[in-house]
Amino acid sequence: MFEHIKKEIDNYVGTIIIDRQEVRNALNQATIKELRVALDELDSIPDLRIIVIKGAGEKAFVAGADIKELHEKSMLEALAPGMQGIYKKIEQSTKVTIAVINGHALGGGLELALACDIRIAAIHAKMGLPELNLAIIPGAGGTQRLTRMVGKGRALDMILTGKIIDGVEAERIGLVTQVVEGHKLTEATDDIVKSILSKGTLAVQLAKMVVNKGADVDLDTGLMLEKLAQTVIFASEEKEEGTRAFLEKRKPSYHKD
Repeated sequence: MFEHIKKEIDNYVGTIIIDRQEVRNALNQATIKELRVALDELDSIPDLRIIVIKGAGEKAFVAGADIKELHEKSMLEALAPGMQGIYKKIEQSTKVTIAVINGHALGGGLELALACDIRIAAIHAKMGLPELNLAIIPGAGGTQRLTRMVGKGRALDMILTGKIIDGVEAERIGLVTQVVEGHKLTEATDDIVKSILSKGTLAVQLAKMVVNKGADVDLDTGLMLEKLAQTVIFASEEKEEGTRAFLEKRKPSYHKD
């Protein structure tokens, strides 16, 4: 049983909804622990292919970390894996992770979205890393993932000034992959989910792995990772079905139902 989040499962899709609407879904330690448990549970389901992460209500995805707890945290406590460890777990999950940003995604909330594979945002959403306003820095991957995603210059601009941007600007700089009107978020998310589920499971998993691991190595090493992953796929039944279906001019069938 969870107090601060909701977990739902529908066939191949698991959904985690962070539900602390009274504080715009801010992440306190109790919520972070529940998030870790929910992720572990969903990751352990073999047939599950996608994890969608949302914020409850219409005002916020996750407005950030609990400031009172941050104020009380000691220097040595900051060394613990904490949010950074959980977000790394999300990034390395074998499932495809989708952040649905329906409102404020600030500080630890934006860092949560950055750890996901795909980010879709409402036009009115507000995103930023304002930690320097508190005389601290982004500590859950923001300095690294944002830089890799939008470039060093834009990352420094957002982090050093605490700039808050909307969904349109976030899409322009590559921070989110799609932006839509708020009332179309569910429809747009469903379209992404359906598209991914129509693909071979192994190909999706290996494509995610190669992109993530290849982004941090030299080109030759990345190309070798790609070649090895492709070699594994060529021995799979899904590859046989996918190519055969194309030749027979029909939709491939990768799943039992």
